[in-house]
Amino acid sequence: MIKAMRQLWAPWRVDFIKGPRASECFFCEAADAPERRDAELHVLSRTTRSLVLMNLYPYNNGHLLVAPRRHLGSLEQLDPESASDLTILTQRALRALRAALQPDGFNLGINQGKVAGAGVADHVHQHVVPRWDGDTNFMPVIGDVKVMNEHLDASYRQIREQFDKIT
Repeated sequence: MIKAMRQLWAPWRVDFIKGPRASECFFCEAADAPERRDAELHVLSRTTRSLVLMNLYPYNNGHLLVAPRRHLGSLEQLDPESASDLTILTQRALRALRAALQPDGFNLGINQGKVAGAGVADHVHQHVVPRWDGDTNFMPVIGDVKVMNEHLDASYRQIREQFDKIT
């Protein structure tokens, strides 16, 4: 017997999918912005080669994006130093999220290319999504809504505090 494929619905992301696009890449804007704009742009940390910021259209609380500062569309275009830096910053993101939000696990992933689901196909980035036992429920399916238990700015402050402590 063949089972029907189950679907994951995320209707709250339609604003990102159908909404107006910024004229500039938001990763590049955040990378080039002065540090005094970090809170406004939800940048949590930056290195000379990479940065990590909050996803404004998160799948879950604490959903982070780790990206190279250079505007490149694929992982294989990164030089070895930048690829290494991206991984090291992802490790810091995991440690900061563990300390700030105490998740039970994580989804990590890179959607490379539009057909692979990349919302920003021309600037490669890694998703870091914290997960908790029981963090899925009926609300997205029945109510067409995702329940986020904390405001993005409150999560930002909590996670940023941990980034400042963790190396």
